[in-house]
Amino acid sequence: QVQLVESGGGLVQVGGSLRLSCAASGRSLSNYAMGWFRQAPGKEREFVAALSSSGGSTSYADSVKGRFTISRDNAKNTVYLQMNSLKPEDTAVYYCARSRGGSSWYVGVRRYEYDYWGQGAQVTVSS
Repeated sequence: QVQLVESGGGLVQVGGSLRLSCAASGRSLSNYAMGWFRQAPGKEREFVAALSSSGGSTSYADSVKGRFTISRDNAKNTVYLQMNSLKPEDTAVYYCARSRGGSSWYVGVRRYEYDYWGQGAQVTVSS
């Protein structure tokens, strides 16, 4: 069993930055691709970013490219999402997730490709 706990969310002004962390317990994340998704009120949960287990492959939603960066520290069993130049439309609950598995270069962008999810962290961007 894997437990994922997000932290680092909060209220920030337009143009500001936040860094989300996702700490895992129970199992090592080092052999799994990791992803971040978000869900705004009244909307479907959507893909934000993913990082392969090797760290050598990434994928980003078009809406966050150039502003968000996903990274991982396997020694700390933690995944991060650095969010810069935040916009009001980035307001959502952000979830980290562990993939079901795959090659060291695999990155998943669909919800069904992930089997463990955190409880979510609220990010609110005020204008």
